[in-house]
Amino acid sequence: MPLATAPAPPTLRPSAWPGILLTLAVAVLSILLSQVLPGVSALIITIVAGIVIANLVPLPPSLAPGLSVAAKKFLRAGIVLLGLQVALGDLLALGAPMLAVVVAVVTGGILGTLALGRALGVEKGLTLLVACGFSICGAAAVAAAAGVTDPEDEHEERTITAIALVVLCGTLMIAAVPAAAAVLGLAPETAGLWAGASIHEVAQVVAAGGALGGAALTVAVIVKLARVLLLAPVMAVIGLQQRREGVAAGRRPPLVPLFVLGFLAMVVLRSVVPLPAVVLELGGLAQTGLLAAAMFALGTGVKVRNLLQVGARPLALAALSTLLVAALALGGVLLAA
Repeated sequence: MPLATAPAPPTLRPSAWPGILLTLAVAVLSILLSQVLPGVSALIITIVAGIVIANLVPLPPSLAPGLSVAAKKFLRAGIVLLGLQVALGDLLALGAPMLAVVVAVVTGGILGTLALGRALGVEKGLTLLVACGFSICGAAAVAAAAGVTDPEDEHEERTITAIALVVLCGTLMIAAVPAAAAVLGLAPETAGLWAGASIHEVAQVVAAGGALGGAALTVAVIVKLARVLLLAPVMAVIGLQQRREGVAAGRRPPLVPLFVLGFLAMVVLRSVVPLPAVVLELGGLAQTGLLAAAMFALGTGVKVRNLLQVGARPLALAALSTLLVAALALGGVLLAA
């Protein structure tokens, strides 16, 4: 009679907490550092930190589960909370002409960048991420588009490359827009409208608006938030296209991802409920912290050797997309003013 074998012990799933706590700690430090470095976003600090650490120090495998959670779950939660920054009343106060400019900039920027990407021979997926990031709201839009088109992170290098390009070009725009506004003799408010309609990241818009002075900062931020609001419809359109392609391939991805619906719910909440200032401040802090943690996690997946192999074409696409969005924004602002 054969001896009974003892059952194999259950396999313990690796804990995500070490990686999660690391990303949160770096996020907190980046927020504190951004307070003493005007114009430098906490998101930029964390993604650079992630890239540097991952390429100088071999990260222990125990961090991988938590880094994965941060790169996916924290990222989408941060995008949801981004909706608390958008109040529809503030946006409507811009007036119909300026709102039309915002729609034209986002639509023209995306379609124009897609056309430029085809002409340059840049891979379609990367071109779409660049188009969304440069036309809507920087790294958050890149990550949102990646969440729709690549929910399983099978092509994470695209996301990393697009975010790196956003950081590079958006940072250059902080100085370029005020300098160009001075050369063109634009009034501070007009220059602020242009900054809000053309610069990639919210934090970068704040930095440029502050440099412009006068009423520029307020109008720049409001126009930028109008672009942020268009994140939801753009993601819905991309989701519809993905669904059509998925059905053809035997898959049925969701029409609108849950995190996009959550973003819209936060916009509605901010717009119809008189939320206390402390709630908005805490929401903004949580949003920045979650996105910063996610950017650090994404940064740890970057291998500089691979990034250097991106080539000149994506860089050319980023430069041309930046010029396209800036030109559309300037033309629209001058017509609407």
